[in-house]
Amino acid sequence: MTFRSLKQLCALILTLFLVSSVSSLAQSKAKKIFRAGAATSNITPLMGVPLDGTIMQIGPARDVHDELHARCLVLDDGSTRLAFAVIDNTMVSQEVYDHAKKLIHEHTGIPVQNICISATHTHSTPRAVVGLKPNSAEHKDYLNFLAIRISDGVRRAVNRLAPAKIGWGSFQEPRYVHNRRRFLKEQFLAANKNPFGIGGEIVSMNANASKAEKEAGPTDPAVSVISVQHADGRPLAVFANYSLHYIGGIPGGTVSADYYGVFADRVQQLLQADRQSPPFVSIMSNGTSGDINANALGQPRKKYARYERMTLVGNDLAEGTVELIKELEHRSDITLAAAATELELKVRKPSGKRIAWANKTQVAADHKGRLSRPQIYARESLILKDYPDTVKIPLQAFRIGDLAITQSPCETFAETGLAIKKESPFAGQTFTVELANGYSGYLPSPQQFVWGGYETWPARSSFLEEQAEPKIRATLLDLLKQLHSKK
Repeated sequence: MTFRSLKQLCALILTLFLVSSVSSLAQSKAKKIFRAGAATSNITPLMGVPLDGTIMQIGPARDVHDELHARCLVLDDGSTRLAFAVIDNTMVSQEVYDHAKKLIHEHTGIPVQNICISATHTHSTPRAVVGLKPNSAEHKDYLNFLAIRISDGVRRAVNRLAPAKIGWGSFQEPRYVHNRRRFLKEQFLAANKNPFGIGGEIVSMNANASKAEKEAGPTDPAVSVISVQHADGRPLAVFANYSLHYIGGIPGGTVSADYYGVFADRVQQLLQADRQSPPFVSIMSNGTSGDINANALGQPRKKYARYERMTLVGNDLAEGTVELIKELEHRSDITLAAAATELELKVRKPSGKRIAWANKTQVAADHKGRLSRPQIYARESLILKDYPDTVKIPLQAFRIGDLAITQSPCETFAETGLAIKKESPFAGQTFTVELANGYSGYLPSPQQFVWGGYETWPARSSFLEEQAEPKIRATLLDLLKQLHSKK
């Protein structure tokens, strides 16, 4: 071979090498790496922060059984980031969430429509509702503190983003979900008066078997589970969803995360991730539990010691979750997407007759500072009188591969969650996180309004128009269709 031929050959080899290197580099840049990060942020209130709600009268925080947290998870497919933060609070105003989302966006760049913040609805926590306690500096300070701590938790999760893989599935746990709205037997209808003095409602909350004949709606026993692992298989985070109200059994004035906190701790123990670095995070979100609790109609009410039943439920759900995780296929080749909108709805404002009743009924509290039930609803009627005629509520949906998650700011009934699952275009799995991105009260269907009962009584706990449920459900399904079309 001549020198010239050898030189040409070397040039050809160099050219091929450079082309191959550029191609490999381009492919490397084009390849998206799925990442995840998780963190917690302590949101336990100071003693003295009010725990009262729009209806419940609990008083200030006087003790702490277990700390409250914002439990956060961030997913990143290389082009889209989704952030979850599940908050150990009863309910949280949209203004507080919006403050947190603004901070998160400023520090991480995550679009606000890609952030889902929801409350667990444990009743042994503050009600982070703007204007709830206008004369309490402690309450106002807690709202600002809460928004900042939520933001901190998500920022920590972003800081911990690392290559990961993800899997999801569900199992059934029917033992702890029962519809608390019950049809009364005919002989009890006339005496069944609501706080406004009107009788004849045919549904009552938590009526016992001596007065009730059957439940007024279905339940959703599914426990939906998202399992996130590090690339090497170590557990990174679990995000679960169950349609059950809080359990309780907690002394008044004592702060607790209820069964949601028990679940988080027990999953960590069962996965032997107690001392892992970065820390493993387990999360239980509230599904469509607006009309659901753990007490079955017709079954004798067992007496439990304080904290006993919430521990039982949290542990059982954790054990079922860990057994499911063992069977899941974890993948990294998934894509993420989000869709969001605002829906304008009418407010059920009181009539002139109701306002006159409220003015007559609203009298001073008793010597212990407590209001009677009619007095509570008289106060609520006068507050609703000054509400705007319409409100805009936030609605969102996320897609993780062929898994879909809808988000409702209401205490959503199980029948609505089941209908969304049935009509969802996603073949994989669909579930709803309630009390997400705001607080808009109970969400009874039009038929439930006809039957009456606590969840339908006009107050800050139930103020949306009677057609709100079908409108919200249809809008969430539209968001799912948008996400499905992007696959």
